[in-house]
Amino acid sequence: MMRLISNIICTFTLWLVLCFGAVAQSDTASQQTTDEAIINADTSVVEDIDIDLRIERILAELDGMNRVYVTVHSGVVTLRGEVTEASLAEQAIDVAKRVEGVVTVRNEITEVTSLRERLVPVWERLNNRFWQSIAFVPLFSVALIAGGIVFLIGLFVASRPWPWDRISPNQFIADLLRQIVRLVFFVVGIVLALDILGATALLGTILGAAGIVGLAIGFAVRDTVENYIASILLSIRQPFRPRDFISIEGFEGFVISLTSRATILMDASGNHIRIPNSTVFKSNITNFSRNPHRRFSFEIGVASESNLDKALETGLNAAIAQDFILKEPAPDAWIGSIGDSNVVLVFTGWVDQTKTSFTKAQSETMRLTKLALERNGFALPEPIFRIIHQDDSSVQTLQKSPKPAKSTQAEQLEDDHAKDVRPDESIIERVDEERNNAGREDLLNENVRDELGKKEA
Repeated sequence: MMRLISNIICTFTLWLVLCFGAVAQSDTASQQTTDEAIINADTSVVEDIDIDLRIERILAELDGMNRVYVTVHSGVVTLRGEVTEASLAEQAIDVAKRVEGVVTVRNEITEVTSLRERLVPVWERLNNRFWQSIAFVPLFSVALIAGGIVFLIGLFVASRPWPWDRISPNQFIADLLRQIVRLVFFVVGIVLALDILGATALLGTILGAAGIVGLAIGFAVRDTVENYIASILLSIRQPFRPRDFISIEGFEGFVISLTSRATILMDASGNHIRIPNSTVFKSNITNFSRNPHRRFSFEIGVASESNLDKALETGLNAAIAQDFILKEPAPDAWIGSIGDSNVVLVFTGWVDQTKTSFTKAQSETMRLTKLALERNGFALPEPIFRIIHQDDSSVQTLQKSPKPAKSTQAEQLEDDHAKDVRPDESIIERVDEERNNAGREDLLNENVRDELGKKEA
């Protein structure tokens, strides 16, 4: 039963498909009949002789058609003869189709294969274009002179130091503005020349081609363009200046220069660090030299049973006594944490980086604070480890004993005077040497921050 129903459904579906296909085919045929030109059954509408004469007269007025012959029978036009170029044959067919009364056109035109006859039209065209170009020279000269004058004016304006040097934060931006001025005057000169020549429509084609080429080049050198734009923004913002000690993406060093492609640093070991400007612009920059006053901090652990108030006071007095530590802001100390075997004390102090080395000041303060705590009887315990060994008979406990206290003679060998904490000028000298070699490539302005400070004041 199910198979019978399935066969009936398939048969009905096939019948529907055939019916719709026949209808669609009939509609398509009728549409094609409607779209095609209807041929009039009345042969007396336009005489064949009239069609023949009309086409021959038209072809006689066209160059290169003197060897084309026309015959017409019942509105069917037959073109015979020879032409020197295939385009002339196409032109003859187009002319014949447009004459009233023509039903269809049959093309029997052949191309001339003689070398001499084929070269004559080419020579004539070249000769005509040559004399046209000669006649065009005066107008072209006027257009060229007008465009050149406009461009020379742009070069003169761009070469002036004012106002570009005055409105620009550095030489790099001033040169960039000059390039923009030259480009604007160059485009204006081209537009003026094309307007004199009557070829302004060509400008759209040129700009379109330039836009496509520029887009392709932009994708090809995307990183370079991104670095260049970042260098422009960084040179305007000036987030750091030469010799500043900064940190960028985990890299620390003294600033040597900012070029149109990268920011160059020198680390404490004298190594060069080159960071792309696009990375610098998008990164968090820590400038340790922006504020000459900088705070250091360190931790010292004392025994748990120590007098913590006395320990803090002792360490803080040791720090205050040092000349290289600023009195304002004053040093400070507090309890940082409580460990298993000691209490961690935190000491801080401020130094002037222009007179004192930050690293040396921190190191010396740590040494002198430790020495002061030890001389006042505060133990600096080491970690204690307890090892339990268990067997069938007994349990033994082993404890790591702290180191013996230093003897009085060893304490006397400790120097309680601060050592030299002046800044290390050797690395700064190397930075200055590298800056002198950089020349005009540096986009940083050493005076920009001083000027901003005066304005804020």
